[in-house]
Amino acid sequence: MDGMPHCIKAEDPHSLPCEVRFSFTKNIQFAYTAITGVIELKLDGLANCKKKWTDMYHLDKVFWHRTKISEYVHEHWKDDAFFGYQFLNGVNPILIRRCTALPSNFPLDDDMVFTPGVSKLKDEMEKGNIFLVDYKLLDGVETNTINGKKQYLMAPLVLLHQTPHNQLKPVAIQLKQTPADDNPIFFPTDSEYDWLMAKIFVRSADFNMHELNVHLLRAHLLAEVFAVSLLRNVPMVHPLYKLLIPHTRYTLQINILARLLLISENGVFTHYAASGGEGMFTILKRSMSSMTYSSLCLPDDIAERGLQDVPNFYYRDDGLQLWDMIHKFVQGVLGYYYKNDSDVQQDSELQKWISDIFEHGFLSKASTGKL
Repeated sequence: MDGMPHCIKAEDPHSLPCEVRFSFTKNIQFAYTAITGVIELKLDGLANCKKKWTDMYHLDKVFWHRTKISEYVHEHWKDDAFFGYQFLNGVNPILIRRCTALPSNFPLDDDMVFTPGVSKLKDEMEKGNIFLVDYKLLDGVETNTINGKKQYLMAPLVLLHQTPHNQLKPVAIQLKQTPADDNPIFFPTDSEYDWLMAKIFVRSADFNMHELNVHLLRAHLLAEVFAVSLLRNVPMVHPLYKLLIPHTRYTLQINILARLLLISENGVFTHYAASGGEGMFTILKRSMSSMTYSSLCLPDDIAERGLQDVPNFYYRDDGLQLWDMIHKFVQGVLGYYYKNDSDVQQDSELQKWISDIFEHGFLSKASTGKL
């Protein structure tokens, strides 16, 4: 589809060469997990259930697998501090950025956000204590219709404040991009359920952005381009092939299954997500058009978003340690074969590999930056 990374031409997993398909053990494991999951849903009366959930008891029945994390979430999901914490260490920590100036479509002033005489928005921004999460890629997306009911999907702007106790708390939420009378800004001082509903709409937007932009596009579709380019252009004896091939295992088959079972016309995501169907492809194309190569490189991304010194940012702390370990390992292997830039430039197989990725993954767009 135009505006998206190219996919391998394979109708089903059996179209793939044997060496890149699931192993016998992996097939058994995959099938067992799927079958036991379906049986569990049927035994719990949840398979094909269309009854409305009317209270929290029904959610407790669904999420009966208990862990320390799930228990904590169950207890604290309404808390502002936990809501803010999730932008740093939840499933989608790549949207939050330090805010040095409010966007023009987010009309706030000091008295709206802070108690008069206590703090000023400008002063807190200068101190680096104000952060913004902007879901502008969701603006105007055509939403799904599920069980005959049109779904809602907001494109919120969320302003967060880092407190003296190093907690990140939301101080303002605007659910749509364009300021208007029917688009109020919500604050923690509003009624309990108005504020809670605003946060729930933000969480819904975050789920859709994570699944399509972060998970599907970056972790699956782009990974497929790298894997196919490796198999097409780099011989098995090449050190780059030996370095990368273990990390591409199962990439192609799992992506084919995702296209067949999740995002196809009759896929689960297409049927049951607010952004399923036409909206899904709109978000993917917008995400692709705004993506840069440096945003995939953790140190560059953290620096660009101004998050180098934010406390309690474990995604950054753990991620940078892993990045450094991988970098040292790769540098140690490839440094043995490539002594200088000229060696890299003269390796025609490596150059074909990266050119293929630029063409089929980044769609030959110079705006994505150099690879």
